[in-house]
Parts: sequence; structure tokens; C-alpha cells
Amino acid sequence: MDNFNTYFHEAKAHFIASHQHPINVMLHHLTVVIGITGLFLLFYDWRLSAICLFLTLTVPVSGHLIWEKNEPAFKKYPSGIMILASLSWSFENWLGFRQLWQAK
Repeated sequence: MDNFNTYFHEAKAHFIASHQHPINVMLHHLTVVIGITGLFLLFYDWRLSAICLFLTLTVPVSGHLIWEKNEPAFKKYPSGIMILASLSWSFENWLGFRQLWQAK
């Protein structure tokens, strides 16, 4: 388990370092919302869920190509770890968890 934690923290640090441009950051947070919405839409209409899946793949990559001018983090780390890092990063930023943890 320690190896996974170390690997996850390395992947997350790489993820954060490759997401600095404010528009790219906003697009990645938007992608998390689209992805969660797509999960709920799966029970309503799979076609809407498929559209959300397509958007979760194209929106963040466009942020890297247009604004960040770097490669997406999943080029270095597997997509599963990057999804976890992205969710963790988004929830820390949205809910202020980072500030709470740093205050301790």
C-alpha cells in the first residue's frame, strides 16, 4: 500500500505541475463535473452519457494543446491514476480541503 501511496503522490504532483494555466485548470474542473453528470445520465439515456464521455476526453486535451502547451499527464502515468489525481485535485480546490490540511 505504501508503494501505491508514493506512486499516487508522484503522479498527483506531476498532474498539478502540468496544470498551471487558469483556463486549462477551469476546463479540467469542468471535465470532472461533466464526468460525474455522465455517470448519472447513464441511468437516464446512454447516448447522453456517451456524449459526456466524449467531452471528458476532448475538453481537457484541448486545454493542453491550446493553453497549457504541454502533453496531458496521462502520457506519463496510467489514465486510472490520473483520474484519481484529477478528482482529488478538483475536490481539494473546490471544497478548500487543501487549506484545511495545510493549517494542521
